[in-house]
Amino acid sequence: MSARLSGVIAAIATPVSPELAPDVPRFIKLAQHLLENGCDGLNVLGTTGEATSFSFEQRAGVMRAAAAELDRSRLMVGTGAAALAEATALTRLAGELGFAGALVLPPFYYKDIAAQGVFDYFSALIAATKARPIPIYLYNFPALSGVPYTREIVARLIEAFPDRLAGLKDSSGDMPYARALAKGHPGFAVFPSTEAVLGEARSAGFAGCISATANLNSDLCGQAWRNGDDRALDRAVAIRKLFDGKPLVAGVKAGLAHIHRDERLARPMPPLVAWPQAERNWLAGAIDEIRAGVPA
Repeated sequence: MSARLSGVIAAIATPVSPELAPDVPRFIKLAQHLLENGCDGLNVLGTTGEATSFSFEQRAGVMRAAAAELDRSRLMVGTGAAALAEATALTRLAGELGFAGALVLPPFYYKDIAAQGVFDYFSALIAATKARPIPIYLYNFPALSGVPYTREIVARLIEAFPDRLAGLKDSSGDMPYARALAKGHPGFAVFPSTEAVLGEARSAGFAGCISATANLNSDLCGQAWRNGDDRALDRAVAIRKLFDGKPLVAGVKAGLAHIHRDERLARPMPPLVAWPQAERNWLAGAIDEIRAGVPA
């Protein structure tokens, strides 16, 4: 298996064109900015990247552009889909393009599925992608997928496929779950979804974090991860807290539009809705104040 990802990974947003398709030039520009300003890697086409709102062809187009323009050793790409054939095709493409990892949701349409069903799904996906054995990262986000990767399922998958199971992104917010996985499976890269863990990441055995708000505070996260800079971490976490109780993906895009002075970055894909202008104005002021050292 290739070298595993670690450190600060932004769940990069996908800019959207007026025609409601991925705006690939803006995506590449944003990705380059993040990789040059604090990020060790990027999670392409995750939840913040609105992957499940795009077609297979649109996702494949973003993947091909990223592979051609960016350092693939620093990229994991979301390849999860409800349909096994689609997830397999995306994962196979990710391997062919040379991405460092594939981040895979569980099959997420049917709920209350048996653990055996999740295992069978992954057995088939891994068998079908063995020609280009890209490392697999599980994506645990039961609030949206409705299907958790329980500790028992994770352990069974690691035991069955030790050469393919590389790690897990945990967006459940259940820190005891994340800590138990990291402690129980040394070498299995566990990434909580908040930069707030960066202070304890190494002592807790985490590989780093994969965060939506790292789109907006990647430089601060990088300082916290690499230098142990507590003040930078406090400011990064303060920016993240601005989104508590608010629609996160559209909010991140509103923040990007402000930071990069590019109105088009604020557009989400339907069914998500852009933040109202008043909320965007408040967010812009709050981000600027935190960066200037003023308490939010």
